[in-house]
Amino acid sequence: MNIKRFNAPTSREALAKARMAFGDGTLILSNRPTANGVEVVATAEDTLSALDGGTGSSASSSHPPLLAPTQARGIPSRASQAKVIAPPVRNPIEEDTEQLAMSTLSFQDYVRERMLRRRHEAMNGPSDPPTLSERSRDEAPERERITSAPAVVRHNPLRTIPMDLPPEPPRRRQEASTSHLAQVNNQQSVMSELHAMKDLIEDRFNTLAWLGQARQNPIQSNLMLKMIRAGYSPALARAVLERMPEELSAGESVRWLMEVLERNLKTDLTDPPLYEQGGIFAMVGSTGVGKTTTTAKLAAMCARVHGPGSVGLITLDTYRVGAHEQLRTYGRMLGIVAHLAHDRAALQDLLGLLSGKKMVLIDTTGVAPRDPRKRDMLDVLDLPNVNRLLVLNAGCHGDTLDDVLTAFKTDGSQQAILSKVDEAVKLGPAIDALIRHQMVLRGVTNGQRVPEDWERADANKLISTSMRAPAKSAFDPKAVDLNFFFSHSPDTMNERGLVDA
Repeated sequence: MNIKRFNAPTSREALAKARMAFGDGTLILSNRPTANGVEVVATAEDTLSALDGGTGSSASSSHPPLLAPTQARGIPSRASQAKVIAPPVRNPIEEDTEQLAMSTLSFQDYVRERMLRRRHEAMNGPSDPPTLSERSRDEAPERERITSAPAVVRHNPLRTIPMDLPPEPPRRRQEASTSHLAQVNNQQSVMSELHAMKDLIEDRFNTLAWLGQARQNPIQSNLMLKMIRAGYSPALARAVLERMPEELSAGESVRWLMEVLERNLKTDLTDPPLYEQGGIFAMVGSTGVGKTTTTAKLAAMCARVHGPGSVGLITLDTYRVGAHEQLRTYGRMLGIVAHLAHDRAALQDLLGLLSGKKMVLIDTTGVAPRDPRKRDMLDVLDLPNVNRLLVLNAGCHGDTLDDVLTAFKTDGSQQAILSKVDEAVKLGPAIDALIRHQMVLRGVTNGQRVPEDWERADANKLISTSMRAPAKSAFDPKAVDLNFFFSHSPDTMNERGLVDA
């Protein structure tokens, strides 16, 4: 057999070389990619026909031809025909070769078909199985159904087409594992609920036991009621009084309680005041807490000590009507120019312009803790060397102060200013929130006068003011109501760790 191997950069050039060598009757036997391109193995149809013809002639002496042409299917017989002209007998190998049409896949099918026929002949004796052409006609509908699917793009005609196998059906093991996982999750949820119930029961029993012990100690019980009436939270009151020594007398217990509260309220009384320390400070907080007035008071204190030229005023409040005019009026009274910044870039330019000042004060727009604009305002102030001072209204409810502190709390130094102390009936809620959130109190404002109503943060004075018995109120609890104040709270254990007793 005359078989040759052709190498070329592309399959088209390799086919051209094979056809130049063998002519139009070129039969491609195999192809494979190489480092230099494509390698094609080809031969002539005549060579293969001669080889198969010699084998067929030797076998025809003892057995009938295996690939004898049979009557075509689907063609009705005609009774009117007197004589049937038999078509010229052709070699079955030639018919099969014409059906293959130089396709490597078809040649492989052809070889597989011949092996199956030889095996069938060896097992069942000589037979007359259908030829490859007949099998091709029988499989035509199936091929049409397969080819109706989306065609696969073939860049190389000599490269075989990958066949996608259908996905395997889901197994029962997967369903069993899913059901087992669901059962495990249900068990975990049940166990978590049981643990939560256990913690609740233990905490409640501990509270009842502590209340029973407190009732047996009248000093501790009276101090507990006094703190709650002053506005302190039950969590902080219990965390402090649990650590009170039992051998103290009534007067000593009160002094011990005052000292513990003073020690836990952080102030800057031992440090230089804000107007002497200097720096860049931005007043942030909710609407109506006194940020603009506090800014004017700090500017007046700094101008009184270091002169008007040492203070810079910037406002970011472009939302409230007359906000810029209010700060500009305070600036004219103090001899200071108030600047307006609309965005972060303008604020950076103004800070660079006022970099030589002793103190630069930034007044911001008042926003609610859950206002979407709060995030944008805090992003504008996220600049180097800009310290945020959270202005808190001392007359707000404790829950409101907790919400504000949680919303405006930032990383790093936590500083606050307590405003409108003169309007607050009870200072307990504000001091309680400052203690639990570990804020540093930098100053107190107790009126509208500029700058007279500014005071340093004195923990002793603030605690003494908060513990003074105010006038009786309908909101004050009674001794029999203490049980209702000590319900289960998930933050109780965390609150206890914040008190230095």
